[in-house]
Amino acid sequence: MNDSGQARSGHVVIGVDAHKHVHVAAVMDTIGGILATLTVPTDTGGFQQLLDWASSFGKVLAFGIEGTGSYGATLTSFLRRAGHKVVEAGRTGACAE
Repeated sequence: MNDSGQARSGHVVIGVDAHKHVHVAAVMDTIGGILATLTVPTDTGGFQQLLDWASSFGKVLAFGIEGTGSYGATLTSFLRRAGHKVVEAGRTGACAE
């Protein structure tokens, strides 16, 4: 985990890069500054760890998850059952030729 400060407004957004065995999350403040990152396993314990960690930064406005229909599907379901807003995050770094 990499901590670099607290959210300025008390509101944060969490971005998650979903993979088969681990998910990598970043917490961002409302002006787009990355406050910290966390890597968790793709199981219920890891999902709970991610949720607890995210909540420690303030009110979570939303989770943006890459692959809500594939590797991120189980995390998406977990977070929605916990009452959180989840949106599909597009992949970055892809180049079109």
